Amino acid sequence: MSSRFVNPFTDLGFKIIFGQPASKDLLIILLNELLSGEHHIEDLTFLDKEDRSENIHDKGIIYDLYCRTSTGEYIIVEMQNRWHSHFLDRTLYYVCRAVSRQMENPSSKEVCVPDTPLEEDCGMLREEEASYGLRYRLPAVYGIFLMNFKEDGLESKFCTDTVVSDRDSGRVVNRNFRQIYLQFPYFTKDLDECSTLSDKLMYALKNMNNWNRMPDALKEQVFSHLDRLAAKAHLSEGDRIAYDKAVDRYNVSRIVENDIREQAVAEGRLKGRLEIARKLKENGFSIADIVRIAGLSPEEIDKL
Repeated sequence: MSSRFVNPFTDLGFKIIFGQPASKDLLIILLNELLSGEHHIEDLTFLDKEDRSENIHDKGIIYDLYCRTSTGEYIIVEMQNRWHSHFLDRTLYYVCRAVSRQMENPSSKEVCVPDTPLEEDCGMLREEEASYGLRYRLPAVYGIFLMNFKEDGLESKFCTDTVVSDRDSGRVVNRNFRQIYLQFPYFTKDLDECSTLSDKLMYALKNMNNWNRMPDALKEQVFSHLDRLAAKAHLSEGDRIAYDKAVDRYNVSRIVENDIREQAVAEGRLKGRLEIARKLKENGFSIADIVRIAGLSPEEIDKL
């Protein structure tokens, strides 16, 4: 039975839920839950998602969502459906690129710098030296990565929250750089175990593709808003066609991924049987016994 809601793990489904002007309030709620205790977003602006590189060897990057808060912080939000190699390196590049572009385009920076003059007793600091230092006053850049797979480079848990910190004390050295990884396969809570709004949002994102209505337990206003945004019936004809194509790509990628996984398992089992057969053969077992124990054909055993 088809779900009433779009699948947030497809490119277009994710952007329908979080990447359009009508979904700004929902995105702010999600981000405030993730950044709780450090920063509270009152408003934000969607920016051009494409970072055009000036290097002819670099095609540039396109973020899923790229936005700036009303107080000057920059936020990258990425939904990654499938595992691929060097994923953590790519996320690091994304955030570092967002940081570096603030220096590459200083005229476009909208960072509030206090106009208080330098204290006279702060040393023999010349005016040009002070200006040089202020060039490196950067806004915070946050990278939020929602992952529909398990990443070996991260711990086996749902949320990994990384900062630049001292290795010994754990003290945060620079608060302007933070990456949050959410591995949805590790989110295993049932709805009645979700006591916070953050947990309920994650539960909805993981499960809504199987629903025909929002659960009664999700009574907060945010889920009424999610209901309206994510309902397939509310899509325009063009968006529905594009979404159906995105779902096809999603399903094909999952089938290919499962086939690769099953092939790897089968190859692993065959390798194990071959190793057992080799040891049996070295110890003088008959071909008939090896066939019976290892489950291989006589021809496979002859090749050992």
